[in-house]
Formats: sequence, C-alpha cells, structure tokens
Amino acid sequence: MRLPAVRATLRRRIGWLAWSKWLAVLVLPVLVLTTRPGGRMFALLVVFSVFLGFVLFWAIRAWELSLRRQFVREAPLPRFLGAKLREQYPQLSERDTELVLHGLRQFFMAYLRSQRAFVAMPSKVVDAAWHEFILHTRGYAQWCDAAFGTLLHHTPAEVLGRDARRNDGLRRSWFWACKEESIDPRAPSRLPLLFALDKKYAIAGGFTYVPDCSDIERKSGSDTYCGSSFGDGSSGASGDAGSFGGSESSSSSSDGSGGDGGGDGGGCGGGGD
Repeated sequence: MRLPAVRATLRRRIGWLAWSKWLAVLVLPVLVLTTRPGGRMFALLVVFSVFLGFVLFWAIRAWELSLRRQFVREAPLPRFLGAKLREQYPQLSERDTELVLHGLRQFFMAYLRSQRAFVAMPSKVVDAAWHEFILHTRGYAQWCDAAFGTLLHHTPAEVLGRDARRNDGLRRSWFWACKEESIDPRAPSRLPLLFALDKKYAIAGGFTYVPDCSDIERKSGSDTYCGSSFGDGSSGASGDAGSFGGSESSSSSSDGSGGDGGGDGGGCGGGGD
C-alpha cells in the first residue's frame, strides 16, 4: 500500500528540510574555513557563521514541523481503514468511520506536538483503526516517516493509575486533543473527539469519559473517567508541563511506541518513548 501521490510533493519537502537543517549548521562554518582570512577577522567570521548556522537550523526546523503538522491533518488516510472498521463494528456508518479516523489524526498530532514523547491511546475504536493501519507495514512506515521522522511503535498503556509515566502519556493525549479543538484542558466544557468516540458509538469494552468530575457522582468501581482529572497532579502522576505531561516543552524522544490495552482500568494503547 502506497500513500496517495497527491502528497508526494509534501513528503519530499519534509524530507529535504529534515536534512537541510543539519547542512545549515555545517556548511557555513566550512565555507568560512576554506576562505582562510587572516587575524581577528577570521575568528569573527567563524563565530558569525556558527551563529547564523544555528539560526537557520531553528528556522528550517520550525518550517519542517509546520509541514509535518500539515501532513498529519490533511494527508489522506488509506480508504480501506473505514471498511475494516465497519467489519469490526457494524454499527458504524461511513460517516462514523470518518470521525474515528479524525480521532486517529488527533492521536498522531498529540504524539508529534509532544515532541515524540510517550502518548497513551484513550479510545478502543480509534486503536482498532490504528491496528489496521499498522498491518500495512510499508504504507504505515511511509506515513510515520513523513509525519514524525521515525516509526511510531505499539506498547501497552493504561488509564490514570499508579504508573506515572502512563499517566503522563494520557495527559499528553488529553492536552493536545483539547488544543486541536480549542478546549481548555484544565476546565473543559466538552470532550475532544478522541475521548468521546467510544461512548458515542457504544463500543463494547470501550472507555467512557465526561468533561468534569463534578458532573457525576464518583462511585466505587466506576469505569467513567473525568477530563478534569488529567490536570490534577494528585492522582499519582509525576507529570510535566503543568501536570499535563504534554506541552511544547516536553522532553523529546527519537523512538516511538504504543499498544493494545488490557486489564481493568487499562487503556487501549499508546505511542512514544
């Protein structure tokens, strides 16, 4: 399976920028060194070329990230994913599967905007779409290369619990899914799509969320999770970026991972280091 040709130009531009930012750091100092001017002027030119190289590096990097975000938001996903989802969940219409795939884009965007730190998957139906995509390894690898510059792997993940790293991963997903829909992640008036899909389509074994814990009575053994809990550092998460574990200042990682959920209180999956 190949990605649509309509996005080939965008993919090439991303690939070119990924390499050119490093060339900017190296080429300018090398050019100065080859001119070999004498005395103090030589030292000043070396310092200026290094400074200019780093300025160009960050400018090109910002351009590259902008194109990667554009790719995640706009590049067509494989058409077969909708059909595979309807086979697994017959209650879904064609329009429903489009919304699920939009939720998958939100998850991918959370991973990218978290600087490829670990993100947790909060939706069983979106995870099913992700699974189907991964099975077509070549196309999925091409997608990941254009979107992230690395392969997004699969490892298990959980809903809020005792594992601080997993909690941070879910918080990143919550934070960026909210940002994609202009929702205040600390005082949400509604759920972002990624967190609403399982309940919306009555997915068996799915995960149910409400925007704010004050909206429901918390009963022992409840399987409903609150969006406002993701901003509460008292739930056992170490958290970064204001207890969400997911702002632009999050630590970056060059590897990706994610996975199937399983067990009581478990999430469907996640991605990142």
